[in-house]
Amino acid sequence: MKKSTNQIKLVVAFLTLGMSIPAFSQNKESIPLWDKIPGEIQSAAYVEKTELDKNGILSGVRYVSQPTLTVYLADPKKSNGTAVIICPGGGYGMLAINKEGYKVAEWLNNLGINAFVLKNRLPSDLIMKDKNIGPLQDAQEAIRLVRRNAQKWNLNPNKIGIMGFSAGGHLASTLSTHYNDKVYDSKDNGSAKPDFSILIYPVISMETGITHEGSKINLIGKNAAPELIDKYSNEKQVTAETPKTFLVHATDDKAVPVENSINYYLALKNQKVPVEMHLYQSGGHGFGLGVKGTNQFWPTACEKWLVANNFTLKPDGYVFTYFKGNGEDGLHLAYSEDGYKWETLKNDTSFLTPEVGKDKLMRDPCVIKGGDGLYHMVWTDSWTDNGIGYASSKDLIHWSKQEFLPVMAHEAKSRNTWAPEITYDENSKKYMIYWASTIEGEFLETQSTEEKGYNHRIYYTTTKDFKKFKKTKLLYEPGFNVIDASIVKDEKGYTMFLKDETKVPVQKNLKIATSKNLKGPYSKASEPITGKYWAEGPTATQINGEWVVYFDKYTQKKYGAVKQTAKGWEDISEQVSFPQGTRHGTVIKVSADIIEALKKE
Repeated sequence: MKKSTNQIKLVVAFLTLGMSIPAFSQNKESIPLWDKIPGEIQSAAYVEKTELDKNGILSGVRYVSQPTLTVYLADPKKSNGTAVIICPGGGYGMLAINKEGYKVAEWLNNLGINAFVLKNRLPSDLIMKDKNIGPLQDAQEAIRLVRRNAQKWNLNPNKIGIMGFSAGGHLASTLSTHYNDKVYDSKDNGSAKPDFSILIYPVISMETGITHEGSKINLIGKNAAPELIDKYSNEKQVTAETPKTFLVHATDDKAVPVENSINYYLALKNQKVPVEMHLYQSGGHGFGLGVKGTNQFWPTACEKWLVANNFTLKPDGYVFTYFKGNGEDGLHLAYSEDGYKWETLKNDTSFLTPEVGKDKLMRDPCVIKGGDGLYHMVWTDSWTDNGIGYASSKDLIHWSKQEFLPVMAHEAKSRNTWAPEITYDENSKKYMIYWASTIEGEFLETQSTEEKGYNHRIYYTTTKDFKKFKKTKLLYEPGFNVIDASIVKDEKGYTMFLKDETKVPVQKNLKIATSKNLKGPYSKASEPITGKYWAEGPTATQINGEWVVYFDKYTQKKYGAVKQTAKGWEDISEQVSFPQGTRHGTVIKVSADIIEALKKE
């Protein structure tokens, strides 16, 4: 079908404005920055040009005459209203708008931060009456525009930051030190001051020997007057009112010397402005979100800075449920922000006193969050009972009436019901409860006089509501005395961590079995994943994408851990710390709000 003349004009206009299909495959809204651009000179010869990488994806933009903001709004449920305006680098001659713009915006969205990619005008006498202030005009208006629309976009107008890379870092630091400069007539006179700045390998100074010459020439000219050099050497413009700042630079940066960041850091420090700087041994210039070497971790450091300064919602943390002594006083809780350092809650006193079962104990407490939003807990209530304890809670503080679940009452020769755990099956919407029991006369091939004749296997039942339960069945028979099963779902199916309870020849270690289905069948048990010490009560969680298994080194009266790596399981017991006296517990991931509420108890 032949296109009409108007259709062709529309496509040409679309591409001329830089709105190429590769650039906006993210389907984000791009809005004009100005109704009327201040100090504008019309130039038919000045036409925006986009640059594509070898894969045909937009990488850069040149000759910008119509500045825009591309809006990346975060999930409101994961955001506290913080927003960041991103200024891509490019020596004030182009904008690396994908690597230092759109990709960064997506990263910020993942942190719950709203992002706005600024496609600012680049200094040019062809389109600006004063090219020195053209980029600053755009940056000031970007802040004001975002603040004007704070309610519309669910933003906090007091948490609007600026972020810049390379020459974009110069623009961001210029805004941070020249936000009060009257460079155009604002229609609302709103504040153009950013609440914070993030500067990545930034150009800061215009001083010879430190500056990036290309940026300097493009912005203020090759033979700029000394007062103009001083004005845009932003380390000289810092005051006590300059926004708090996060800085990143590589020591071997040959394009923009590291002294740019160092001098800005020292100026902020001298003015007692909060500042954090990360200098890397290598990385050169233009590494974006980090590609190799230690500089690839700067986003993690930045995320921690954002959290510490309340620019993101506090991340989820971890709660550890455990018992002390013989379990007489009940449920104890500890918390951790990183999964390594654990601290007690409620001064290490009990959150729930046991009331059910033959011995009224609360050993091996296992807690999970179910599909109904409740926390469900099961525990060992006695050394010789035929059932387990159960209770539920909305907040880990207030618990339902305790119940006794007689899961082995049908077996007349059952000697015990130990270390129950729960795993929730999202597909069937059912809970599987499983535990270790010895049934006299069963599995005689592994019967022993050791361990008082106990010879356990893992049994299970399922329920949808903790009121009606399916018939108890055998879950795992590994060919040895087995207790303390704990099952997690991973990308391949299900992994069961378990204790080989064999005493002769001595095992007393943790192993793994796997299955594609929660109910099994499970594979043959693996070789031990723990060392030459006695371990029990495994509980596992993922930290930074890696599985960590915690366990009770019960003969040593302390807790240990192993981490899964590409080379196998690494013992990291020396890296974790638990409250003294911690016994066989489980770890769960919880919201920061839950932890804050627990801290108040």
